Amino acid sequence: MSAFTEVAPGVHRFTDTCNVYVVIPPAGSAGGARSGAERSGAIAIDFGSGDVLDHLGELGLETLDAVLMTHHHRDQGQGLPRAVEAGIPIFVPPVEQDLFARVDEMWSARALYNDYNLRQDRFSLLDPVPIAGTVPEYRTARFGGVDVKTVPTPGHTMGSVTYLVDSGDARVAFTGDLIYAPGKVWSLAATQWSYTENEGPAMNVLSCLLLQEEEPTILLPSHGEPMPEAVDALDQLATRMSGYVDSRRTHPWDLRDWLERPFVRLTDHLLLNRTANSCVYVLLSDSGAALFIDYGYDMSTGWPAGTDRAARRPWLASIPALKRDFGVTSVEVVLGTHYHDDHIAGLNLLRDVEGTEVWLPENVAPIMADPMRTDLPCQWFEPIPADRVLGLGETVRWQEYEIVTHELPGHTLYAAAFEFEVDGVRVLATGDQQTAEGRLGVQREILNYQYRNRFRRDDFIQSAALYRRVAPGLMITGHWQGREVDEDYLQLLTEQGDELAAIHDGLLPDDGMLPPADGNLVLVEPFYQRVSPGAELDYEVVVVNAYDEPREVVARLVTPAGWSDPDAASVVAGAGETVRLRFSVRATANVRKRQRIAADVTIGAARYGQAGDAVVDTVAPGAVLDTSVPLR
Repeated sequence: MSAFTEVAPGVHRFTDTCNVYVVIPPAGSAGGARSGAERSGAIAIDFGSGDVLDHLGELGLETLDAVLMTHHHRDQGQGLPRAVEAGIPIFVPPVEQDLFARVDEMWSARALYNDYNLRQDRFSLLDPVPIAGTVPEYRTARFGGVDVKTVPTPGHTMGSVTYLVDSGDARVAFTGDLIYAPGKVWSLAATQWSYTENEGPAMNVLSCLLLQEEEPTILLPSHGEPMPEAVDALDQLATRMSGYVDSRRTHPWDLRDWLERPFVRLTDHLLLNRTANSCVYVLLSDSGAALFIDYGYDMSTGWPAGTDRAARRPWLASIPALKRDFGVTSVEVVLGTHYHDDHIAGLNLLRDVEGTEVWLPENVAPIMADPMRTDLPCQWFEPIPADRVLGLGETVRWQEYEIVTHELPGHTLYAAAFEFEVDGVRVLATGDQQTAEGRLGVQREILNYQYRNRFRRDDFIQSAALYRRVAPGLMITGHWQGREVDEDYLQLLTEQGDELAAIHDGLLPDDGMLPPADGNLVLVEPFYQRVSPGAELDYEVVVVNAYDEPREVVARLVTPAGWSDPDAASVVAGAGETVRLRFSVRATANVRKRQRIAADVTIGAARYGQAGDAVVDTVAPGAVLDTSVPLR
């Protein structure tokens, strides 16, 4: 008796710790038949304990060409080491790649005491496995001889995906644990991602509704039986889960309406995406093209606990409505106001799927191109290179619009505002600079600064002056409703900028020195690297001479035991000058995680000690795939 059941043409189910589906392409297709009875080109969707390898002969197979994982849970993939031993490449959802390739880091860093993180990331593999790559979301790719489309379907986990395969007359959806049976899920507990909110169930509703639009004819779940009435099964679950979501909210949440009408008009040609975690603005051209200002987390139902990659999902859920309702034929360009992940997480995905060009200000582009060189918060996991770099003060033309890029330090040193005119209104997009709530009778705005973002005491004086020069009629912001701008508001921001500088002048030392408000007298760059043992590493120690006279700066790099120990370096820095001292070091031949480096600095007669730091992971070459930081 065969261990397999054919559940769709060319699709064979192996019952294990989860349903493992082996997909065999038709004979004669690319990668199809081999000589004799043996065939190749088959793939597995999920892998369970790995016992499926012991039964492939029953299907006339010697091996598998690939394993595709729907999500990271251990019942889906505890046997993946067997696939590695057999030389079978493993492909995983992009959001969850670290929970396969670097899961040991999750285990070593995961909070245990006073833990408010309810995500089931501890249902991950016990040890890392090397992966061959990630699956391309929203696109079709060939694995072995099988064409597979990957669709994001968060709910059971943040990073879960569904795979679509056309097999005979059937459009098969391999749904992982999104759905167990019509109207039912395998686990509600898995959908609870934070302590008091219900982001996962709301995401499950959106995923069901979006998957319906792919028109699958049969659903094949990781647990449960095939569902031939696919669209109806998803509709039942979306309806029931919507009731669950509303039972935990003070007001009903119309998630179907989110999908149908994610955009609201600010003017005829300027839209706001009301479903995004941070505001996404859309400038419409009469040509049918669209330009986005920022694009972070579209259709966001909340913040799951944690800040790891698997807790942060960019996707393109609102794009179909934009094209359907506003005549958009292409998303040509996206602008980024600053580098924070909630504003730019989806930029690479937009470029890959929609062909969108990424245009970044010249003070933002280097940070996003090499995010771990500089110690800054809220950066995305991968580099986001610019297709076009915009000069500060430069005017560029896009379709019928002229857009001016202005430097806008304050919320972060690396930020810009975009000025343009649309429908007779001069608009200034200011990112997260200040709240701009626009409430009647407001007495003050909240000036949004964080020291680790590199705040300087006169930044908001500069931004108030910029606003007066531009004189926008409408100011649009990163998280708050836009507001009409009048003289009273401009005067309020001018007064607050002066007040903020005075507060810092009053609190910080002024006896012959003027320390930077952000506290960064000494920095080490790159802040983080992943390197092979024995690699040669270059560092810069960045030092601010905060004194009102020239002083000699002496720096020594403090390296881990066994590494080379470079000589101290020195340079004379003028009053208030920032200098860079360069060092080269060689890493030890041993593999050790998270090594520390420090810069011991003296400025004139003042010994600051180990005031700057950096970290390094030394890993065996080829041990795991990691797309966030290149192996040097």
